[in-house]
Amino acid sequence: MRKHIANCFTLLNLVFGSLAVIQILQGLPGLSAGSSAEETVARMCVASLFICLAAVVDFLDGLIARLLSATSEMGKQLDSLADLVSFGVAPGLILYEFLLISYTGTGGSNSAINYWYLLPALLVPLAGAYRLARFNLGTSFSTEFEGLPIPAGGILIAAFPLIYINTELSGMQELLKAPYFWYAVVAVVSFLMISTLPMMSLKFKNLSFVQNWPKFLLIILAIILGLWLHWLAVPLVFLVYIVLSVMMLRKP
Repeated sequence: MRKHIANCFTLLNLVFGSLAVIQILQGLPGLSAGSSAEETVARMCVASLFICLAAVVDFLDGLIARLLSATSEMGKQLDSLADLVSFGVAPGLILYEFLLISYTGTGGSNSAINYWYLLPALLVPLAGAYRLARFNLGTSFSTEFEGLPIPAGGILIAAFPLIYINTELSGMQELLKAPYFWYAVVAVVSFLMISTLPMMSLKFKNLSFVQNWPKFLLIILAIILGLWLHWLAVPLVFLVYIVLSVMMLRKP
């Protein structure tokens, strides 16, 4: 019974990820479903919020499983399947839509577009699937990851529609309409996921500040930057996470 409690949270992760996919593709009933660039980005913003909710329950399912001593192989596999949808497929569709906007000026279909230009967006879910499969072959609890965790990459990508809508920085929307920016995002996120670079896990074995100070530092910076910069803080926190991970966990 205890195992099913954690699994219910995992399935809720999948629900939010599926809702994000539906919202990106056509819009949920009663929500924006237009095809102009602004309507498409507004639709993606709702999807981004679903991805954020998926991240919250993804954190909770692991926490609950550990607190209840209810970890299981089924839960591990189920978690990876849900993560692939919420943090791989849904963010990949966000990248696809932004590339479509970059080349056509709208989020709708356009017969003039060469769809080969859009296919790199699929590299993120592909790299995420590889990353999750490799994770499932490893230990279930570790103080570090091998390669970027797929939720981190998914949250980074999910932040961009919200940055686009809410930014007041001059030139930010133009940057987010540039195809080469998105190719760079695809390349960086995909490479980090399939790499063997050590990445910090936010799982706590204890609350010792001495042993966990990089994690506490990251959390404090995330709170401060979030209050100050709002969604624009996400790429900065992502960068800090990568730098801290490589600096603190690199092999001698």
